[in-house]
Amino acid sequence: MSEGYLVEKGAPTLAGLKSGNLFSCAYGSKKRLFREIAAINRVIVKKGLRLIPLRFREGRALLYLYRPAMLGRDLARPEAADLLKEAGYPELSQNKCLAELMRRLRAGGDFPHEIGLFLGYPVEDVRGFIEQGAAGSKYCGLWQVYGDVNRARRLFASYKNCTARWVARFNRGVPLEALTESV
Repeated sequence: MSEGYLVEKGAPTLAGLKSGNLFSCAYGSKKRLFREIAAINRVIVKKGLRLIPLRFREGRALLYLYRPAMLGRDLARPEAADLLKEAGYPELSQNKCLAELMRRLRAGGDFPHEIGLFLGYPVEDVRGFIEQGAAGSKYCGLWQVYGDVNRARRLFASYKNCTARWVARFNRGVPLEALTESV
């Protein structure tokens, strides 16, 4: 996995606009992918980010780029904690929640829709999708919106603009470390 791919898929998290991005990456060798992830982490960890594999399936890895400090705040909000409890998360510490999410992803079956909480989505939108499915949403962008459509549209535009700027900067030779904001 190249740094350019990480910038393309994770710019809003690199920029500090959201707590996490989730994306799929093809790999030929797990050993090589782990080396690439370790090399990227050497650059981003000092800026407060982590890149971890959540699941491996049929030559593709599901990768999670996140900001532990932001994720901790997101998951600690009472409405997020309530949703996680309702979803059956036995412990609400960040590390325990990540471990449970990984367990659920690796077990197969239905995709755990509470994953939106790990991506910085509004709790009302995550809850709306869990309770109503896609048919009940008010708007569809980067996620299904059940709450404040105007706020969601602003966020979608912000993330899209950020990605375009970060990719352009990377393509002009700005290194990953310089594109990774300390927040």
